[in-house]
Formats: sequence, structure tokens, C-alpha cells
Amino acid sequence: MNSESPLNNVDFQSIHSAATSSDLRLARWTEESKLVQAFSSVSIEEWNGIVNRLQDEVMSQAVKLCERNMAEAGMGVPPVPFAFVLFGSGGRYEQTPWSDQDNGIIFADGGGKEAEKYFEEFGLRLSVILEETGYPPCQGKVMVSNGMWRQSLGSWHQQLVKWREDSRWEDVRYLTIASDMRCVAGDSSLAAEWRRDFMDIMRRDEELEAALLGNTVRHKAALNILGQVITERFGEHAGEFDVKYGLYIPLVNGVRCLALYYGISETSTLERISKLHELEAFPRPWMDALRRAFQKALKFRSMTTYHTEEGVLQSDSYLSQETLRQKEVFRELRESLVTVRQLYRMLQRQHRFAERRRP
Repeated sequence: MNSESPLNNVDFQSIHSAATSSDLRLARWTEESKLVQAFSSVSIEEWNGIVNRLQDEVMSQAVKLCERNMAEAGMGVPPVPFAFVLFGSGGRYEQTPWSDQDNGIIFADGGGKEAEKYFEEFGLRLSVILEETGYPPCQGKVMVSNGMWRQSLGSWHQQLVKWREDSRWEDVRYLTIASDMRCVAGDSSLAAEWRRDFMDIMRRDEELEAALLGNTVRHKAALNILGQVITERFGEHAGEFDVKYGLYIPLVNGVRCLALYYGISETSTLERISKLHELEAFPRPWMDALRRAFQKALKFRSMTTYHTEEGVLQSDSYLSQETLRQKEVFRELRESLVTVRQLYRMLQRQHRFAERRRP
């Protein structure tokens, strides 16, 4: 980071010294407000990096507060080592100041019922602390308060194997969610062992390839057959563009699918693109276009309209009509959507071929 960068004004000490969820919420809002004000003066890569570092620090402090909370309630200390992990945009190091919860816990084997009971309570309390800190609950319930995402290392193995063997649509969706796992607090060696196990379980075969592709090609870039950008037709966002589901999610899903296909263990989309480039999986010009499209998607996600509500930054996922009328923005958006459409045409061809090869 440039020594004169406005992002150097972010005060992480205020995060580390927060003694309650209210303190943490205020410290988070204060530092995020600085980041939002600095958005236009730094590169999107630099801005995204510091935003995600801030989120990591806030969530790590929330874990510490939860451990203290448990001890003060007479429940002692964690009976076995554990890792607090993120999925979704957090796992990919792509959160915005208004991201929600997508998280889980991996705890060491050998703790028996005592560990299960402790981490069940821990997960419930931590979810509340994170919500009080300003992270809304995940609508899909990918959270430490949900037992499916809070398990011992051995139980996680059994769960992953079951999802892999069943390979129904929902099972494959869970596997793709799990593939974004990243440790932000606790024992990182547990997360590393989990990652090695996951990659071993996900070794490619024709059935898995077809299932991954089938799940992925359901989402498409918001570009019609005439090459026109598709905006919302009705409702309060009429005439606006949904960045999350029209551009960002299709791009993330497509790159993730390719990463799993090629056995790439990295979780961030940019790292996955870099690894695909190193493997010479596709021509360099096309990979460069994919990288540019993703960088624009990150930028557009942070250009959506935001506001403060009860001490928390909130935003929708839409580019306003006013923003879309900026010629440079619209040009970059359309170019990015064209790249994603090319990606999905390629994935659809692979899917048809994989389906023909299935037994």
C-alpha cells in the first residue's frame, strides 16, 4: 500500500480494543466510513484488500468477545482447538462493507459431546454478536449457528463425502459453497487439513464434472441476445442494473467451476484466474479479459447506492440509472457482460459434452 494512501488512516487498534459488540459495531462503522470516502482515490484492488482486512479483523475480534462471553457465563474455554472460517464473498476475500454472514466452524476431533455442546452454544452466541456488530444473518443459513456448518473435522469429512456421493443439485451447491472456505480466526492448521481433505474428495470425474457444470450454467450474464444490457423492468429498481446477480455472481460461479475442474485450491476469484493462466487452460487474451471483467465487477459492487442505518452501512446491489448514464461506466459494464457471456457459452458447450459422456 502506498505510504500516502488514504487507506493508511484506517485505525485497526479501535477494532482490537472493542470490549463489547456495541463498541465493535461503532468502530467498524467509523473505519468503514473512511474507506467509502476513499473509494474513488485508490485502485479497486487496494480498496478491496483493505476492506476485507478490516472485515477479518472485526470478525476475529467478535470471536474473541464470544470466547470471553462463554467464559464469563461459566462455560469455560474451548475444549478442543477450532477454526472460525468464512464462506461466500468472505471466503473469497471479496466482501463489501455491507456483506452479510457466511461462516462456519471446524473443531478438532476427540472432544466428544462436551465439544459438540460447547460449540453449539458458541455458534449461537457468535451469530448474535456478529449480527449486533452489523452483519445480517445469511438468508441461506450458512452460519455457525447452523449445525451443518459447525462440525468436527471428522464429521466434516463425512458430510463432504456424502455431498460428493449424492451429487444432487443441492449437494453440489453445498460443495461449491464449501469450496470458498477461508480461515480468519483460531487454529489455521485445522482449516488447512480440511482443505486438503476437500480437494482430495473433489478429484475430478465425469459425473462430478457434469454436476458442477449443470449447477453453474443456471446463472447467466444480464445481456440479451441482441447484446443489450438487461436492467430491472418493474418495481422500485426499474431501470437499474443488478450488479450482484447480473454480473458478479455469474462471473464468480463460472471461474469457481473452472477452478474445481482443474483442481485449483485457491479461494479468491483473482487467484483462481491467475492459476488458470499459469496452467495455460485458456488463451492469455481471454484470461486477461476475464480478469478485467472481474475487477470491474468488484468496482461496480461498491458503486451501488449506500446509506447508514442504525450505525451500519447498508446497500442494495443495483447501479442507479444516473450511474448507468455515465458513458464510461456503461461501456465497461457491457464489455464485462460480453466476457461473461463468452465464459458461459464455453461452459454450456462443456456441459453438453459432459452430459453425453455420463454413464
